[in-house]
Amino acid sequence: MTREAPRSVEGQPHHFRRHNSYDDDALSCLWEEVPFAKLPHDAPKELVDFVVQVENPKHIYAIHRASRRHNFQLLVEKYVVQLRYGCNSPTCCTPTCFSFRRRLAGKTPIRRYNPTSARTLAAYLASKDNPENGLCPHLSPPRAPPAALNSLIFASKKPLSSKGKKHVEPSDSKKTPTQASVRNEKLHQTDQSEFKTPVNTKLNATPHARKIPLGELEEEKEVSPTGQPETPAFSIYERPVSKDYRSFAANVFGSVAFKMLEWLTPNGMAAMAERATEFQDDVKTKPRPAGPGLKPKVAEVKAPHTPSKPYHAPCDETPTRNHSRINRTESSARVVTDVGREPPTPLEPPRDPPVEWGSGLPPITKPAVSTHRPDRPGPQRQNSNARVRAASKSKPKKQMAIDTFPPSTDDMITGLRSPRIVPGSQPEKATKPFMTTTPSITRTLKQNASEDLFQRNTSLDTVVPPSRSDIPPVKEGIVCSSPSTGDELHDSAQSSQDTSETNAESVNAVSDVGSEILPQSLSKLNLEIVDLFCDILQEDGTAEEHMLEPPSIKRRSRRGRQGPKPLKRRSGSRRAQTSAMRQQWKLFIEQSLFHVLSDPYAIVNSFTTENGLLDSPTLWYCMLRITRVAPSLVFDSLWIAAASLFAPPKRLQSIRSPTSRFFHISERSLSSKGASNLLAVCLHALVAAVPLLSDSSALFDVSRLRSHGLSTDNTGPSSRQMTQLCLQYDDVFSDELALRLARRLFSAVSTRRGFQELVETDIDFDSDMPETDILQSILSQLSSIAEDPSETSTLIFSHSEYELHEKRVPTLLLDWARAVMLREWDGQPEVNAAGPFGGALELISAIFEKRHSFHIGDVDFRSEYFPDRLDSVEMPIAWLLDSSTRQRKHLLDYPYLFNPASLVSYFRAINFSRMNRSYEESSSLLSRMKHIMQQGSLISNEAHKQLLSEMLRTASLQYLILEIRRGDPLKDTFDQLWRREERELLRPLKVHLGEDSGEEGFDSGGVQQEFFRIAVARALDPGYGLFTVDDRTHMAWFRPGGLEAEWKYELVGLIFSLAVYNGLTLPITFPRALYRKLLGEPVTDIHHIADGWPDLANGLTTLLEWDENDGTVEDIFARTYEFSVETFGVHVSREMAWPSESASVGSKEPKWPQWHSSMAPPTTGNPADAPMVTGENRNAFVSDYIKYLTNVSVAPQFASFQRGFRTVIHPKSLSLLTSPLLQNLVEGIQTIDVPELRRYARYVGFEPSNKTIRDFWSIVKRYDERMKRKLLEFVTASDRVPVGGMKNLQFVIQKNGEQDDRGHLPTAYTCYGTLLLPEYRDKEVLKERLGMALQNAQGFGFA
Repeated sequence: MTREAPRSVEGQPHHFRRHNSYDDDALSCLWEEVPFAKLPHDAPKELVDFVVQVENPKHIYAIHRASRRHNFQLLVEKYVVQLRYGCNSPTCCTPTCFSFRRRLAGKTPIRRYNPTSARTLAAYLASKDNPENGLCPHLSPPRAPPAALNSLIFASKKPLSSKGKKHVEPSDSKKTPTQASVRNEKLHQTDQSEFKTPVNTKLNATPHARKIPLGELEEEKEVSPTGQPETPAFSIYERPVSKDYRSFAANVFGSVAFKMLEWLTPNGMAAMAERATEFQDDVKTKPRPAGPGLKPKVAEVKAPHTPSKPYHAPCDETPTRNHSRINRTESSARVVTDVGREPPTPLEPPRDPPVEWGSGLPPITKPAVSTHRPDRPGPQRQNSNARVRAASKSKPKKQMAIDTFPPSTDDMITGLRSPRIVPGSQPEKATKPFMTTTPSITRTLKQNASEDLFQRNTSLDTVVPPSRSDIPPVKEGIVCSSPSTGDELHDSAQSSQDTSETNAESVNAVSDVGSEILPQSLSKLNLEIVDLFCDILQEDGTAEEHMLEPPSIKRRSRRGRQGPKPLKRRSGSRRAQTSAMRQQWKLFIEQSLFHVLSDPYAIVNSFTTENGLLDSPTLWYCMLRITRVAPSLVFDSLWIAAASLFAPPKRLQSIRSPTSRFFHISERSLSSKGASNLLAVCLHALVAAVPLLSDSSALFDVSRLRSHGLSTDNTGPSSRQMTQLCLQYDDVFSDELALRLARRLFSAVSTRRGFQELVETDIDFDSDMPETDILQSILSQLSSIAEDPSETSTLIFSHSEYELHEKRVPTLLLDWARAVMLREWDGQPEVNAAGPFGGALELISAIFEKRHSFHIGDVDFRSEYFPDRLDSVEMPIAWLLDSSTRQRKHLLDYPYLFNPASLVSYFRAINFSRMNRSYEESSSLLSRMKHIMQQGSLISNEAHKQLLSEMLRTASLQYLILEIRRGDPLKDTFDQLWRREERELLRPLKVHLGEDSGEEGFDSGGVQQEFFRIAVARALDPGYGLFTVDDRTHMAWFRPGGLEAEWKYELVGLIFSLAVYNGLTLPITFPRALYRKLLGEPVTDIHHIADGWPDLANGLTTLLEWDENDGTVEDIFARTYEFSVETFGVHVSREMAWPSESASVGSKEPKWPQWHSSMAPPTTGNPADAPMVTGENRNAFVSDYIKYLTNVSVAPQFASFQRGFRTVIHPKSLSLLTSPLLQNLVEGIQTIDVPELRRYARYVGFEPSNKTIRDFWSIVKRYDERMKRKLLEFVTASDRVPVGGMKNLQFVIQKNGEQDDRGHLPTAYTCYGTLLLPEYRDKEVLKERLGMALQNAQGFGFA
C-alpha cells in the first residue's frame, strides 16, 4: 500500500471509509438536536481552568451514542438483505451472502432465511469487531421495505367514549395528550411483550425532513390553525403471530425491540411514512364513522414489488424539540413564529436521487422550506415543527469541524460557528420562545455496535470552517450553565446569596448568550476531579445502572496534608437538587469523561505526573470509581482511544525509513512511551471492572476455576458465596464492551511489537536509545507494587490492601488474557500471533519472565482449558515439525500454559513416536530381508545372501539389546554403547542381566529398571572418580578437574538419556542446578544452589545481609576473593575475576586445571595473596563464586555429559520441561505416601477388606523411609514414585496361596508391578516374612 493510499485502522477495506454525504447530514441533524453540555453554575472554581469548548460534532457524547445506534441499525439492515436476498453477483465469495450459498448449491434447492432467522444472524454479525469486513462488496441497496414491516397494521382510531366519558371530537385537541406516545424508553419496556397496545404515531408525508435517530420513533405533531397540536387519525398495531415458546430465537429476536432494528431504519421509516400518508389520505376522503362501535379501517403494510422512491425533503427542515428542554430562544438565528405564518411555497422533490444505504437524507446544500405537496390532498403541513429563519439570505451554511479521531491525520480544527448564530447579529427577543428538551438519543444502548464515526475519515468538502473570531467571546472565569427559562435564571440569581458578583454576572452573561456557546467539557482528569464526578453521580442517583460489584465506591483519603483539597459543589443554590441540575451535571460529566477518555493524549496527560505514570494503586482506584458510575462510557471511550496504538511511530513515517511507503502519515502518532502508558491505563480499567475481594485465596480459586473454561464449579460442593462470586466474575468477563476493549489492547501489543522490530531494522536506529516496549509501563508498575508501593502511592492503603493489590493486578491481567484467548481460539494448536490471541500470549510471556519479582507461582499461568481439548499424541508430534513465525505461533511454544502432567504426556508421546518410527523402519527392512533369503528369490548365491545379511544386520535389528553382567555393569554398558549409531539408540531397549550367572528373566520393564539401578550406582560411586557425593544431602556433583576421561561423562549422560527416553526413573539425586544447565537456564542466584549446597547458601546469604555497623566484612568473614576446592586430598585454588584485569570486556572464559590433561600440577596456579572480600565487592563475590562452582570448575565434564544426554532426546522436546519437571522425570518423586499408594493399589484374589490386606497396610504404614523405598523397589524395581504421583504407578497385590510348613516368602513380578503375597495365618508371621524378603531381594528368576 503506497503512502498516498489511506490505510484504515486494523486493516478495514478502503471502500468502507469513503466519504458519505449522508453521514454528514446525520451529524448536522444531530448537532441541531442533541443537548449541549455546559459547566453547571454550582461547579467548583477549580474546574474553570480545565473547561474547553468542543468544536467537533464527533467528540460530543450524545452524537456519538446516537451514531453508534444508527450505524448498528444500518449494519443489521445490510446483513438482513445479504442473508435473505444476496447480491446477485455470479462471482460472489462472501460466505454469508445468499448469492454465494445459491452458487454453491448449484441445482440443489436452497431455502432462504425467514425474517426472524435473518435478524438473529444479522444482529450477531453486526455485533462483531469490524463487522464491515463481513459485508459482501457487491451488495446493493434493498429493493423493498424490510420484511419486518409486514407485521404492522394501520387502523383508524376509535372515538374515545366509555363509561360516561364525553365523546372527543378530533378538533377538541386540547383534551388529548400531546406528548409522543412512543419513545425509546417505552420501546425498551415492551421488548418482551407482543406490543398489544396501539402505537399512536403520526408519520410525516415527508419522512426525511430530519433524520430520526436510532431507537426513537418520534411523533410528528400537526398544529391546527389555532396553534394547538392535533392528534393523529390512526394507530399502528402489530399483527398477532403464533410463536414456539420453546424457541429462543423466536421469543427474543422476534420481539418488538429487535424488530425495531428494521422498522426504524431510513428505508423502514420511509415505507411506514408513505403508507401512513396514503392511509390518512384515504381516511380523510371518506366520512368518519358516526359511532364508536364501528370497526376501524385496517390497512396492512406490505412490501411493494417495485422499488419505492420516497420523497426526500431537505434536511434543513429540522423539527423542533419538545417543551421540557433548556431554553435557547435568545439566539436570532432561528425564531419559531407559528402564529400568522404564511404557508410556504411547495418544493419540487429532487429528480433521480442517488440510491445509497440509509439514504433517507440528501446532502445539505441550502436551506429550504416545504410544507405542502401538490400530490397530497388538503392543506396539510409537511413539517409542523420546521423552524422559521429570521432572514433566509443571511442564514449561513452549517459549519462543523469534523476530523477522524483517534488517530487524527489532521490537527484539530480550531473554529466552529454554531448553526444557531448569524454572524454580526445581536440577540433579540422572540415573540414566542420555543422550548427544548433532551431527546431520547442520549440514552445508552448497551450493544456491541459497529465501527463508530470516530474510525471514519469523514469530512465536509463543501463546508469551510470559520475562524474563532466568529464565535462570541466568553469572559474569563465565566461559569456556564443552561437554565430552562429566563425566570428560573432570575430566581437562581436571587437565591444564590453566597455566590460572588463575578459568578452572578457570569450567569447573566450566559442568559444573554444562550445557545451561542459551544458544548463544553474538561480537557483533562485528575484524582480530585474523578472523586468529584463520581460523588455527584452517586449522590444524585444519575450513575449508570450496571452489574459490577460493588455498585459504588467511596472516596479515599490522600497521603499527606500538602495535596490539593477535595473538590465539592458550591452550596446555597435552591436549584442544586432539582432534576434539571442533576441532568445538567450528568450531561457535563458524561461529556467530560468521553472527551478525555476517548483522546489518547488527554488520557496520558490526565494520569501522568512529572515522575511518570501514576502508581498502580492510585490508577486502579481512579478506574475503579469511574467504572462504577459509567462503565459503558469508560469501556467505549477507551476502545476509541486504543485505536491510536495502531498508528506507526514517527520513526517508521520518516522519508528515510524503508517502511515509510507502507504506512499512512499520521500527524498525531503516539510515541512508544505514550503508547505504553496508554496501554497501562486501559489495562487498569479492565482490572478495576472485576469484583473486589478481600481474600487473595478466593481470588486464586476463581482464577483457577476460570482457567478450566468454567463459570462455576460443577464438580463438587461449593458454598453459596463462592457460586455468587463466580457468577459476578462471569458477568464482567462476558461483558461485550469490556471484551472488545481487551481484544483491541492485546491486538495492539502484537502490532507495537511489530513496529519495534521494524524500527530496529531501520538504518537510523540507535542501539543506545532503544524503543520503549509496549508492556514496559505495566511491568514497571507491577515491579513497583512488589517492592514498596507505600512510598510512591498517592492514596492511603493499608498493608493488607497493598498485599492484595500485589496479587490482584497480575492475576486479573492473566485472567483477561485467558478470557480473550478462549474467545478467539478456534480449537487448533496453531494460533494467529498477530491478533488478540497473540497479544495475550505476549502479555502472559512477559509476566512469566518476571514472575519471581512479582511473587507469582507457575500455577497461575496454566490454562487447563487447552490440554483437555488437544490431542495428546498427534499435537506434540506435529509441533516438532512446526516452525513458528511472526504471524503464526504454536501453543506448545508457551509450555507454561499447560499443567505438568500434560507436558510429561507430550514429552513421552514425542519419545514414543520416534521410538515407534525407528522400530517400524527396522521391522520393514527385516521383513524384506526374510523375503530375500527365501528359496527362489532373486539372489541365489548363498554367500551373497550371508554378506547382505551381515551388512544389513544393524539396520534390521528391532531392539537395542544390551548384555550386562552383574560383576561390572558399567564397563559392559560402556563397551556396548560405544560408537552406536543414533538409529540403534532410538529403538526400544532390551536388557539381558546376569544371564551368564544363571539368572533368567523376561525383560518387560523390570529388568531394565534393575539394570539402570546398578549401573548408575556404580557410576556415582565416589571411588570410581567421576562424581562426588555430599555427606549431608547425599547429592552427587561432577568432580572438578577429575582424573577420568571426558568420554566417560558422555556415556554416563547417554545412560541418563536412555532411561528418560524409555520412561524409566533413576535412583539418583542431583542438585537442581544440573537440570537448569541441561535446559540452558542460567545458575546465578543463591536459591539455585540451596538444595545442593545448603551450608554454602546460608553462608553466602549471611555475607550479603551482614550489617557493617556490627563490623566490617573483612574483619568478620575474612574471606579472600578466590574459589577453592579439594580434589584427591589436594587444595586447588584460583583467584576469581573481580577486580583483576581479567574481568574486562572481551576476556576469555577462565578455565579450571584438569588432572588428566595437564602436565603441570594443578596447585601451581594457586594465588599467593588474593584480595579480601569487602562490603563493596561482596555482591560480585557471591555471583562469581556461584559461577565458578557450577560452571567454570566443571565445564569440560558437564559439556561431555550434556552431549551424551542430548544424543537420544530431541532438543526441542526439552523446551517443554522446566527444571523441576525434568528432575522429577529423571529422579522420580522420593517421598512415598502410603495412604496414597493404598488408594491406587489393585488386588487379585484378595478383597480390600481381607484380614491379610489390612494387616499388610498396617505393617507398611509403620515402616520408615528406608523400608518404604525397599518395598517399592521390590515390587516395581525402582524406589522412586514416577512423575505424576501414585496414580501413574502400577502396584498390584496378588494372592499366592496359603501358608504351608515350608514358609514361602513374598515374591514380585517387577515387570508388571505385582506383589505375590501368600495368605499368612497371623500378622506377626506376615511382618517377619515380608521383612525377610525385602532385606534379601536381589536377582531375577521365573517363579
